[in-house]
Amino acid sequence: MLLIRSALFNLCFMLLTVVFSLLVILSRPFGFAAAWSWARAWSASIFALLRILCDIHITIEGKQHMPEHACVVMAKHQSAAETIAMPILLPPYAWILKRELFYIPFFGWALALMGAIGIRRGSPRAAIKQVMQDGKTRLTQNLWVVIFPEGTRAPVGSTGNYQPGGVIVAQKAQTGILPLAHNAGLLWPKRGFIKKPGTITFRFLPYISAETVSSMKRTELLQRLETDIEAETRKLGG
Repeated sequence: MLLIRSALFNLCFMLLTVVFSLLVILSRPFGFAAAWSWARAWSASIFALLRILCDIHITIEGKQHMPEHACVVMAKHQSAAETIAMPILLPPYAWILKRELFYIPFFGWALALMGAIGIRRGSPRAAIKQVMQDGKTRLTQNLWVVIFPEGTRAPVGSTGNYQPGGVIVAQKAQTGILPLAHNAGLLWPKRGFIKKPGTITFRFLPYISAETVSSMKRTELLQRLETDIEAETRKLGG
């Protein structure tokens, strides 16, 4: 039964992603807000499908830690689920992601039109420069900036190589950082076809103020973020 439900979900997921990507693309000329409303609707629709077909629910903790202004969000990366959830977890934002995603028909085109920052992994120095420039620009436009510091999905119970891009953006833009832990990989594993029933918990950790971000050494701040995010992820079973 899990196999059948997961197969049906995957089919609906692909169809809805194409449809909502088209809606984002077509509405973008009418303003960012119009396109963003469709991005949120896509996220909500996918999680409604997860609930109905796969018996996967979500809970959000730590919303009191969210600042009232745009900041950098550094999140654990285990699954596709946290990527899909972001539009319903956060105010309008721009992703920092690998540039290759822009080449995905419809979905990638929608990402590009929504101001995502696509970096070339093969050129670290150029990538860091682009992250600094474009990330700061997005923040001045009152868009939050979301980055997965591990760069790629890490299996449950493991830790990827945390990269300093998010810290660099926050320090250059003189803004704070909001860490995010979760256990999405338990129910929607990396490269996992079958979706397991249960509850995905997204937990925002205490906000790190712009003053603290500016005063700490880059390596120390990155280590603190890694320690806190990984510790909370383990507490959630991820």
